[in-house]
Amino acid sequence: MDKLSLVGVIVGFGAILGGNFLEGGHIGALMNLPAILIVLGGTLGAAMLQTPYTSLSRAMAITGWVFFPPPIQLNSGIKKVVEWSMTARKEGLLGLELVAEEETNDFMKKGLELLVDGSEPEVIRDILEVELFVGEQRDINAAKFYEAMGGYSPTIGIIGAVLGLVHVMGNLADPAALGPGIAVAFVATIYGVGLANLLFLPIASKLKSVTRDNVQFQEMVIEGIVSIAEGENPKSIELKLSGFSQT
Repeated sequence: MDKLSLVGVIVGFGAILGGNFLEGGHIGALMNLPAILIVLGGTLGAAMLQTPYTSLSRAMAITGWVFFPPPIQLNSGIKKVVEWSMTARKEGLLGLELVAEEETNDFMKKGLELLVDGSEPEVIRDILEVELFVGEQRDINAAKFYEAMGGYSPTIGIIGAVLGLVHVMGNLADPAALGPGIAVAFVATIYGVGLANLLFLPIASKLKSVTRDNVQFQEMVIEGIVSIAEGENPKSIELKLSGFSQT
């Protein structure tokens, strides 16, 4: 679990609620169902309108990465690739056939299979880079769903505020209706700006960060697989790949 993400959520929302309490406010004043419906419903609808179904479904699938990112152990991955190069040097590329069958990482497995099949280094690089590019674009487009929500949320909050003021202006003769209307107006604005900056935009940035880490790992795998195909010395491969662990 990414504890820093959890701490960030707690600190962000805790600071807002704590500051409200110190100013003499209470949490109940911030709980307003009409404002929640306007902001969340409007924001979600607008983001869904601009997002293709494939990107939306992918966004839902990878949201958990915010707190539970896929394990990417770059150093152990480099060590594994170097071991493959030693095996290939001793037993030939066919010696990696059993290794490929047991590999659990789909991207690494595909690279090993291309090696075992005797594909040319240029062909291996082209095939794996296409898969890397497509996967990266898929996940970046998914992250843009939350980016869109972060962009629409403040504006929808303003719409909620205007609706609340319209309700207030229409009931000036009824003092009892003024309070709820004004509450919706101000709380909707808080929801719109708060959710955008404390939740939606940070989620989008975090998903993009995890995607970049995954891409870096896959780039390392590509360099390692191609180096093995070109018959490079295991020590040279290790030195080359060690640069990825320093970024």
